[in-house]
Amino acid sequence: MIHFASPLAQYHTHRDSIQSAIARVLESGTYILGAEVDAFERAFADFCGVTHAVGVGNGTDALILALRALDVGPGDEVVTVSHTAVATVAAVLATGATPVLVDVEPQFYTLDPTLIEEALTLRTKAILAVHLYGQAADMAPIMRVATARGLRVIEDCAQAAGSRYGGQRVGSIGDIGCFSFYPTKNLAAMGDGGMIVTSHADLAARVGRLRQYGWDNSRKTHEIGLNSRLDPLQAAILNAKLPRLETDNARRAAIAGHYQRSLAKLPLTLPGVRPHTGHAYHLYVVTCDDRDGLMSHLARHKIGSGIHYPLPVHRQKGYAERVRMPAGGLPVTDALVARILSLPLYPELSDADVDRIVGAVGGFFKDHRTAFRL
Repeated sequence: MIHFASPLAQYHTHRDSIQSAIARVLESGTYILGAEVDAFERAFADFCGVTHAVGVGNGTDALILALRALDVGPGDEVVTVSHTAVATVAAVLATGATPVLVDVEPQFYTLDPTLIEEALTLRTKAILAVHLYGQAADMAPIMRVATARGLRVIEDCAQAAGSRYGGQRVGSIGDIGCFSFYPTKNLAAMGDGGMIVTSHADLAARVGRLRQYGWDNSRKTHEIGLNSRLDPLQAAILNAKLPRLETDNARRAAIAGHYQRSLAKLPLTLPGVRPHTGHAYHLYVVTCDDRDGLMSHLARHKIGSGIHYPLPVHRQKGYAERVRMPAGGLPVTDALVARILSLPLYPELSDADVDRIVGAVGGFFKDHRTAFRL
């Protein structure tokens, strides 16, 4: 069986460094924050090209705390997308603000900057740009709108660790960037974990307080916060893996390149890569008219696949009633969800695995052509 993703394979790749990191934490006697978290925060800030990083419990908490640090709350509106993990919109709602959803670009599936202006009102406080599948959102025009209108910009980098936009790492372009280290991410923990990065010292200090009840260093509260701290075990594991992230992402890109070459003549739409960006290839997402048929065919050949995401947020019960959208809806997003399929993509896939996946995808369309001729 070729799994769609394999955190276990990643553990086997990094087993020795992970086991050493775990042993070091256990022997340290410090099991909440401490030196391991400090060390990973410094290393990850350096990697992202920012001056500050604050470890938190998970990627959703990262978004919530970032929004709160930017004073987003009840009565405010945040412009973002519906074609994303539910967590993006859930975080906005958790602050009491209203998510205002705009459509995505048909080629890159990220927030369409040309649609932002018409979504703005006097209540708009921020833009939450999602770097999806490892592809950076088009940050230059997003930042131009934000600067002109006095808006704050949060980058949702959960799927884009290591991705670049122009010469910058994602997370370093807006006011604040948010990362998830969920076990299937490019930089993955063995459990939950998240990080907020910024070059604004005041925002970093506020996030540092908000992640622990609102405490300062003397444990005096300045405002109400959460309990959302990156675990030192996870920090040590992540710091052990970080030096290999570029190598792992290069392997992801090589696999994606194999897919691009081998599937180019099939009736699929392959992922577009925005010019002047570095795609992190968290996912390799194709579109297909008979997506469900292809998915079932791959399953019969013992190849896993996924759908990211089968229902956009504005079609999800509990969320649909609490978001605002354009009068014309989100036609690009709605058209995408019935056609997208994520093929296996992780560094531990062998060349033979990739050939087998390509062969199975090609076989599906060959069978279809034969059936049509009959």
